[in-house]
Amino acid sequence: MNRTCRDDGTVPWRTLSFLRLFPRVCRGRIEGMPLSSKARVYADVNLNRPREYWDYETYDIKWGDQDDYQIVRKLGRGKYSEVFEGVNITTNGKCVIKVLKPVKKKKIKREIKILENLRGITNVISLEAVVKDPVSRTPALIFEYVDNRDFKELYHTLTDYDIRYYMFELLRALDACHSMGIMHRDVKPHNVMINHSQRQLRLIDWGLAEFYHPGQEYNVRVASRYFKGPELLVDFQMYDYSLDLWSLGCVFASMIFRKEPFFHGHDNYDQLVRIAKVLGTDELFQYLAKYEITLDPRFNDILGRHTKKRWDRFVHADNQHLVSPEAIDFLDKLLRYDHAERLTAREAMEHPYFYGIVQEHGGRVPASVNQTNSTGNKKSVNVILQGHCCLGKPTNML
Repeated sequence: MNRTCRDDGTVPWRTLSFLRLFPRVCRGRIEGMPLSSKARVYADVNLNRPREYWDYETYDIKWGDQDDYQIVRKLGRGKYSEVFEGVNITTNGKCVIKVLKPVKKKKIKREIKILENLRGITNVISLEAVVKDPVSRTPALIFEYVDNRDFKELYHTLTDYDIRYYMFELLRALDACHSMGIMHRDVKPHNVMINHSQRQLRLIDWGLAEFYHPGQEYNVRVASRYFKGPELLVDFQMYDYSLDLWSLGCVFASMIFRKEPFFHGHDNYDQLVRIAKVLGTDELFQYLAKYEITLDPRFNDILGRHTKKRWDRFVHADNQHLVSPEAIDFLDKLLRYDHAERLTAREAMEHPYFYGIVQEHGGRVPASVNQTNSTGNKKSVNVILQGHCCLGKPTNML
């Protein structure tokens, strides 16, 4: 087959339909084997850590006693857990109790090990305890309590300054966890708790988080549909921390344009179509060509051809006070097909959009891993753990 990529890595449009259906050889590589990719920052963090830091499969969970917590009320439920407001009866302090649904022990170990590693990190939800009911063997995680306001109500009330402030705080959490070799992989409004009266933000739900190892292929069935990066939607498994920056970009777009979610796909295939209608199909195929990615044939009938839209097309009377030139530039540097072109969390914090916020931090972006106020979070899991009862009545929910 006499077909090669252009020197710039792009693919002529007339060849695209053919390429979607048949393998090709480009620069000596077989289509079915995508090019490798490596994170631009923090790539070797876990290589320089002792094995016990990231090897969660051999992690020995230190289960604690479960008699110091009571359930007060149910807060919500998800695919992998049910969440309750609780109280520590020894301190009378509020907490959150996350009761895990039956899943592989490996997944439970991963979440707990990551939360242990992140204990005391700025804007990351603090794990206080891990407990297990002795009869049902149901595990539960005990977290600090955040008086959160539902984002669907809160986001429409946020000022331009508020959005800058909370985006910066979220980036602090992401840069910290990335610097510790951890990808969150499920950044979305539901997982960003905000106590607006206290101006407090916490990144929660680390159930899909994973340790980053360069060259490793990861499951693409992570993140929620509206916040999935293009790499997930085209089945590119060698992704990295930059996935979290795409998701953050989707959250940011929904905030400044007051359009939630910003990319509203009906399924994973339609999700990529929605993205392509904004970022363009030519740009999509340049990305696919660069990494030797084969697009699923199911896209042939639904993708179409779209030119890249200008971001100012999403500005209207109700959101124009939130959209500035620096906001548009910031968003444009996050929502890129090519994960290697997206801003890193630290680069994002240094963007002009946050100049005013940085000045409040003394003119410097805070250090990657900020252990301030971590002293009170250092208790060993086997010292604190307890159980719960519902409104004072014993239950077997844990």
